[in-house]
Amino acid sequence: MTLTAELYFSFRSPYSYLSVGRYRAMAEQYDLEIALRPVWPLAIREPDFFERNHPNWLAYTLRDMMRVAQFHGIAFGPPRPDPIVQDAATRKIAAEQPYIRRVTRMGQAAARRGKGLVFAHEAGQLIWGGQENWHEGNHLAGALERAGLDAAEIEQEVGARSDDLDAEIAANQAALETAGHWGVPTLVFEGEPFFGQDRIEMAQWRMEQRGLAKR
Repeated sequence: MTLTAELYFSFRSPYSYLSVGRYRAMAEQYDLEIALRPVWPLAIREPDFFERNHPNWLAYTLRDMMRVAQFHGIAFGPPRPDPIVQDAATRKIAAEQPYIRRVTRMGQAAARRGKGLVFAHEAGQLIWGGQENWHEGNHLAGALERAGLDAAEIEQEVGARSDDLDAEIAANQAALETAGHWGVPTLVFEGEPFFGQDRIEMAQWRMEQRGLAKR
C-alpha cells in the first residue's frame, strides 16, 4: 500500500534544503508519495522577524546549518543571490521580492503536476549548493526539466496564473497551521507533523509502523 505525506517547504529555508534531498531519497526507495506544499518564507510572512531576533540567532544558525550539511555530506553554501532581497546591515526586507516569488510559484506549479518534491531538490541544489546567479539564464529551467517538467509551460503558468498560484501557496500555509505547526520543513503524515530536518528518521519510524515498504 502506497503511503502519502505532505512536505511543507520554503525555498529560502536552509533547513528545508537540508531535508528535501533526504525525503526525495526516501520516496524513491519506499512505496511512498510525498507531496510538496511550498509556503512563503518568514521574511515574506513576517518581515520584521529578523529585526527582532536575538543577536546570537544568526551566528548560531549559520554554524548549525554548516555542520548539518557536513554531517550528511550535502553540498552547501550561501545563496548567490539570496532568494530574499534584504538590507544586510539593517536586516530590513525589501517590498519587492522577485526571486522568492518566482521560484516558489514554480514550486507550486510543479506540485500541481506531482513533481514538486523533485523540483524543490533540484532548485535547492542551485540556490544552496553554490550556483552563482541561480536565478538567471537556464538554471531554473534546467531544474524543471530534470524534474520531468516542461520548463516553457511552467514559466508561462507562473507568469499568467500568479494569483492562482499565490492563493494555493497561502492555502498551504493555512493547512500547515491546521496540522499543528507553522515552520518549515514540516512533514505531515496522517495528520501528525514532524518539524525540522532532524525529524526525518522519526517520521520514517512512524511510517514503518503504518506499513512502509520498499519499492
